[in-house]
This record gives sequence, C-alpha cells and structure tokens, in this order.
Amino acid sequence: MNLTISGHHVEVTPAIREYVQTKLERVRRHFDQVIDIAVILTVDKLREKDKRHKADINLHLSGKDIHVESLAHDLYAAIDALVDKLDRQVIKHKDKIQDHQHDAIKHIPDPTSAQLD
Repeated sequence: MNLTISGHHVEVTPAIREYVQTKLERVRRHFDQVIDIAVILTVDKLREKDKRHKADINLHLSGKDIHVESLAHDLYAAIDALVDKLDRQVIKHKDKIQDHQHDAIKHIPDPTSAQLD
C-alpha cells in the first residue's frame, strides 16, 4: 500500500504524518485491500481569525476510488472528521462487495404447508 501525505500552505511535520498514519490504521483494520492512499492537507488563510483547515483523501481500492474531504478550524479535527467519513464509506463498500446471495424463494420451506401436515 502506497501512502502519500502532502500539504498545501502547510508543512507536513513528522507529528502530523504519524497522526495521519495512526488514524488510517482504523481503515486498514476494516478493509486490507487498499492499493493507494493520497492525503492532501490544506490551510486556507482567509482572515487571521477565519483560518480554514481542509483534509482530502483519495483511496484507491481494486475496482473503486473513494474521495472524502472535511473542513474544520483545527487540522487535527479535520483529520479526525476525514477518517470518520472514510471509515463509514469503506465499511459500506465492504458490505456491498461481500457475497450476499440468498436462497431462492422456491427453495424456502412454506410455513403454511408445514401446518397442513
């Protein structure tokens, strides 16, 4: 699995890199068939009091790409919200690809015929 963490208008420190990696362990725990992850951390300086921190992630799975983004006033809060959203989408994708075949209706025993016996 390739992990790329980049920053726009922010330096990606080793502490931020380690924080993102530990948070992404949660996604790996649910779904281990991840091919590539690209994380982009952005700080938009609108005004001094209105700093907006944005975190984007592109997750490449076999047969599907998942894109999630989140905004917050703190970079760590944006990363937390990002991982929460990503975790929900990965679990939803995992449920869809699992084998959910059911027995055909004609093979299910009819409860009314059992009562007639």
